[in-house]
Amino acid sequence: MPELMKKLKEYAEISSIGEISRRYFVMNAFDGALTMLGVVIGAYIANIRSPSSIISAGMAGSLAMAISGISGAYMAERAERLKKLKSLERAMLKDLKGSIHYRSHRFAMMIASLTDGLSPFLAAMVVLSPFFLVELSIISWDLAFRASIAITLALLFFMGIYLGKISEENRIVYGLQMLVIGLITAFICFVVSLLIGGNLA
Repeated sequence: MPELMKKLKEYAEISSIGEISRRYFVMNAFDGALTMLGVVIGAYIANIRSPSSIISAGMAGSLAMAISGISGAYMAERAERLKKLKSLERAMLKDLKGSIHYRSHRFAMMIASLTDGLSPFLAAMVVLSPFFLVELSIISWDLAFRASIAITLALLFFMGIYLGKISEENRIVYGLQMLVIGLITAFICFVVSLLIGGNLA
């Protein structure tokens, strides 16, 4: 196990996957959280009080994001990594297939694609988690709705703090900026859902 961890750390350093993964994680977790925020608010305005309906709609959307993220990131990273490898091969006048550079780039493709796909799915599931409790008759629908909004805003705030830590700038300011984006998104979703609901009524 120590030997494996040492190899993986070496692959990560060669491929610079740490920085890329952080970007993918925050960016796509942000997408997942805000998408589920829209689903929850839309369900509230449409007077849908079935937790199973919200869970199934949310899971279908988050699974689609996960599959899209994994496949899209894999193809994009593969193209970029192959380009770099071929450039390195031309500079070194040798085939690098099977080398540590080749293995590190394959490792980076896998990590980037998994991070890109799983981060929105996990964020979405966290936002939807109160509705699983409704399904189990532990809390009420209205409490789940309020908890889901609060969880989304908390996620955004802590993601902002994380970005502030990475950038070595004011973490609270970053957190508040992400929080404001979440509040604006919630307001827009609320207004749009009201308008559409009014037109369909």
